[in-house]
Amino acid sequence: MSLGKLMKQAAKVQQQMEQIQASLATRTVEATSGGGAVKVIAKCDGTLASIKIDPAALNPSDAQLVEDMVLTAANQALAQAKDISNTEMGKATAGFNLPGLM
Repeated sequence: MSLGKLMKQAAKVQQQMEQIQASLATRTVEATSGGGAVKVIAKCDGTLASIKIDPAALNPSDAQLVEDMVLTAANQALAQAKDISNTEMGKATAGFNLPGLM
């Protein structure tokens, strides 16, 4: 493969990756914990969009339980978002292997 052709292919992959990243920033996943007492929405770019807590779960004596539910739901949502991101990025770079590119 010529260097010029390789550079064009790399530019195309770069453009696809930028489009995917923009798409991932708007795509969301949702995870719940505690039977729905906590709901976390994460963006597929790896950030959290929102956390909702059912007011009935806010008993001060249950603070540790609520904290654990928030942590569980957040980790689940971020794991789902990461899986989607990895899958989408893998589509763009399939068949294009350069050391140091990814």
